[in-house]
Amino acid sequence: MVAGEVKNALGLELTNNSIVPLWPARQGPGWRQQLASAWSLLQQEEYVYFSLLPDLSRHILPVLGSCGHFYAVEYLAAGSPHHRALFPLGDAGQAQAISHIALSFLDMVSHFDSDFSHRLHLCDVKPENFAIKRDFTVVAIDVDMAFFEPKMREILEQNCTGDEDCNFFDCFSKCDLRVNKCGSQRVNSNLQVICDKIFRHWFSSTHRSPAASPQLRLQLQQAVQECAHHGGPSGNSWTASSSVFWKLRWLLQATLRELQGVEK
Repeated sequence: MVAGEVKNALGLELTNNSIVPLWPARQGPGWRQQLASAWSLLQQEEYVYFSLLPDLSRHILPVLGSCGHFYAVEYLAAGSPHHRALFPLGDAGQAQAISHIALSFLDMVSHFDSDFSHRLHLCDVKPENFAIKRDFTVVAIDVDMAFFEPKMREILEQNCTGDEDCNFFDCFSKCDLRVNKCGSQRVNSNLQVICDKIFRHWFSSTHRSPAASPQLRLQLQQAVQECAHHGGPSGNSWTASSSVFWKLRWLLQATLRELQGVEK
């Protein structure tokens, strides 16, 4: 029953060993109450994500404990468009902190693309859905709109009269006008949306780090623009993601080395 619930909610096939974090281990005093609590928790998709995925990725919050249908995770300050840098940076130097956070976003993209049995799609990318740990690791704190590939295909494959009918929040498909059906394959990517909604805020002509060289700033700005615009409804971004991913990673690492050198 647990495996069936997870398959219906997330589109994942689970083995018996995989459901251990979701279910009381053995009978004993109060086991019926534990059973009722476990079943109520299982109806919450975020709880399932936070229970199953943290062992596979540091970018997912682990469940610390539960009581009835409530569960607890680590308290972290979420991002916000009202923050100048989108995330609270404390006493950290802004330019270096942003470079560290951007690299962690890239690491998260890589994890979500390849570390699970299916690609994990983020269909609602905004600062409020992420938080930053003290070491600048990005964690997803709101995964209500995160879907594994099988569920993503099911969501996207709808009737349509144009490509705009195939947009599911930040996840886009294309309309096949021959059959008036949206394709089940997403045509943009997590990386493209993060570049568009997060990186462009940091790496545009109006947000410049005085410590980084003009040439490096320009290269990074151009790479972010390329990343934000490739793919989408007019093409398939997955084929271009790899090259722009490594370009961004190299530029961010170079920026960080340059900033650290200036500090010394």
